[in-house]
Order: sequence, then C-alpha cells, then structure tokens
Amino acid sequence: MIETGFISLRARRFKGDFASPRHGIVTGLSPPRDCVNICGMVTKSRVMPKVLVVDDEPDAVELIDFNLKAAGYEVVIAADGNEALKKARSSLPDLIVLDLMLPEVDGLEVCKILRRDPATAAIPIIMVTAKAGEIDRVLGLELGADDYITKPFSPRELVLRVKNLLKRGQGEGEKKDRFQMGDLLIDVPRHLVTVQGKRVDLTATEFKLLTVLAQRRGRVQSREQLLQDVWQYDNLIDTRTVDTHMRRLREKLGRASRYLDTVRGVGYRFVEN
Repeated sequence: MIETGFISLRARRFKGDFASPRHGIVTGLSPPRDCVNICGMVTKSRVMPKVLVVDDEPDAVELIDFNLKAAGYEVVIAADGNEALKKARSSLPDLIVLDLMLPEVDGLEVCKILRRDPATAAIPIIMVTAKAGEIDRVLGLELGADDYITKPFSPRELVLRVKNLLKRGQGEGEKKDRFQMGDLLIDVPRHLVTVQGKRVDLTATEFKLLTVLAQRRGRVQSREQLLQDVWQYDNLIDTRTVDTHMRRLREKLGRASRYLDTVRGVGYRFVEN
C-alpha cells in the first residue's frame, strides 16, 4: 500500500492549491478562470518533462500522477508491462517510474528490454516496488535501474528523486567536454561513448558516473562523494549502489574498463594508462 498522510488527494483537489491543468499558464490578459475555451486567450507555452508511470494499482497511479503533475511534469500512464513497452517506445519519456509486480510482463523484464533497445536505453528508470529486500534492490540496479524506492513511500520523496535524476542529464551539454583515452571516447555534449569506434549504450546514471570520473581523472573519488555528485544524495543510500553501477559499467566498457581503477577501502578513480 502507498503511505497515507502525506497528502489528502481528494480533499486538496478543490482547495485551489494547484492550478487547474486545463487552464495552463496564463497572462494577465487572460479571461476569468471559469472560461475554458475563449478565443484570443493569451498563453505562455513551456516544455514539461514527460514521465511514464507504470503501475497496475489505481490508487498508486492516482497518487503519483497527482503529485508529478502538481510538480510540473507531464504524465503518461501504463497499467501493464506490454503497455509500458509500447508507450516507452512511442512517447520516449524523459523518465520512467516502474513498478515491478506487473501483469503481462513483470517490471524487471520490462527494464531489461528497455535497456537492450537503443531508442530507450538511456531513459532513466526509478523502480517503485513493495519488495524491500537487499537482493531485490541490487537485482534491480544490476538490470539497469537508476534508482529504487520501496512502498510505502512519501510522494514528496518520489518527486524529489525524479527531479534529481532528471537534473543529472541537464546542464552538462553546455560544456564542450570530450575525452579521448586510447580506444575510449567520451563525448559529453553528444552523450556518446565509444570503444574502438563502437558505440556503448549506457544509462543516464552510468554515463554520469563515467563522466564524473573522467573529468577528475587521476583523483580518487570516495563512494560517498560519488553518491553526492552522481546520485545527488547525502549518503542516504547504501554505498554498494556505487559498486553495483561500477560493475555494470565495467562490463559494458569491456577492454576499456582498464581505465577505471578501484582504490580498495576508499573508492574509484579514472586512470589514463
């Protein structure tokens, strides 16, 4: 069950806490709020990040949908694994909130399929599930999830994690960063990694992790520091999350993984030889 007490959904819908979605953002020249379709209404357009929410529990979907829209996100909903795959490929969301226990195709399999498809491989995924065991969390991260949150959860926390995960891929493109180390090429503006000229498909978190290490090459980065700079968490989750992502990153880089050095008991660093 989803945690209650954080927000009374039906009670707040009619108190004016959030603007009605059908009115959007309007200027002072706009007609009264009671008017829905008035010719000549002046609007300001904005691009809202799109989040695909995949869950078969109506109450969970309603709560997540309400809070994400209130935070300024466009929400697309899928109720089973097959629908999730179709909508992920057709709408290409900026992020996916994915439940694990789904009809048709379970969430873990959905994650695996999305990560194998070049069109969806880099979309950040937050797994939301009632499975709170360490083995479940590690398995989810190993299969390609960028974050993992267990039920019951705070809607505020979920929105914050969505926001933080989306921020990782923003702001970096303005820097003209390009790293060439032997057969490894990291092109930050193009979000491109190649080994021996062949593209390596990385998730948003894996790319961020590799980029941070490359930008600080030669300097040891502790697991705690990487959690802050890559995940933007203040040591709130197990540092083994870093180890799991590093293992998966090395597997994908193949022979180029030699540039990623483990400093036992401390963390990791990027080496050039």
